[in-house]
Amino acid sequence: MANIGVCFPPPVGLLLIRMVAGIAVSKVRMTLSSFSEILDLQSVRGGSPLIGPDDPPPVEVFNEGGTAPILLVCDHASRAIPEAMHLLGLEPAALDLHIASDIGAGELTRLLARRLNAPAVLAGDSRLLIDCNRQPGDPQSIPEVSDGVVIPGNQGLSEEEQAARAEAFHWPYHHAIDKAFAQLRRTGPEPLLFSIHTFTPSMGGEDRFWDVSVLWNRDPRMAVPLISMLRDHDRFNVGDNEPYSGKEIAYTINLHAGAAGLANAAIEVRQDHCETLEELTRWSELFGDALEALLGMDHLHKVEHF
Repeated sequence: MANIGVCFPPPVGLLLIRMVAGIAVSKVRMTLSSFSEILDLQSVRGGSPLIGPDDPPPVEVFNEGGTAPILLVCDHASRAIPEAMHLLGLEPAALDLHIASDIGAGELTRLLARRLNAPAVLAGDSRLLIDCNRQPGDPQSIPEVSDGVVIPGNQGLSEEEQAARAEAFHWPYHHAIDKAFAQLRRTGPEPLLFSIHTFTPSMGGEDRFWDVSVLWNRDPRMAVPLISMLRDHDRFNVGDNEPYSGKEIAYTINLHAGAAGLANAAIEVRQDHCETLEELTRWSELFGDALEALLGMDHLHKVEHF
């Protein structure tokens, strides 16, 4: 049987081809858009069987549209543990202790983000699941014992179980920091990174007398003037790399800022100064004034390796 075809004049045929191609491209774009939305949802929820539909996501991005050229991060903002993890075998009261989170740090981060109109990224789950301020695989990243408290659900984890923890709770947080930091770098001057922590007044039987401390590793550009500003307030005992040293524990600021040559520092506030909203608001105003002064220093908005 002879083939029967329909012929169109060249202009009409070309127009039809373009129309059909356009429809196909639109469908592909719609499919990719829907797929992207699914991936975004999965990335927020962690895409992990460890995280159920009623559990909080492993990362919180607060004030995402903030325009100040500084990103606030909080590695230990939450005491949440997904339902499937059964509180890691702990009593509920254990989650009220400093071993589960940096008490007050999450709310301080949000207050400071509002004060500066800055974006903030906060870890969504307890540090007992995995410490987001340590390299996965670090023996202390999933503690079997924390300040004398045995963590039953962390005992004898296999390599696969440890990797699953990192995929569920660690990497979504750090991917969110990468995304937020990249957005700031595309839209303004080189941004600063500021990490917010709190510390227990007593650890391992030893009292800690600093009210507040600045942690830093190699880059002194933020830390040195910030320490000076805080010490101008005579009522504070201000530490320099106390009670922890940024030269030893600084995974987050090293990974996202130090390696890129961007100015960075971390703050530690003693937790008995963070017990009320009034106290946290005062700290946010104090840090807000200091950081606004730092943001006005042009040399901090340059890439410089130390």
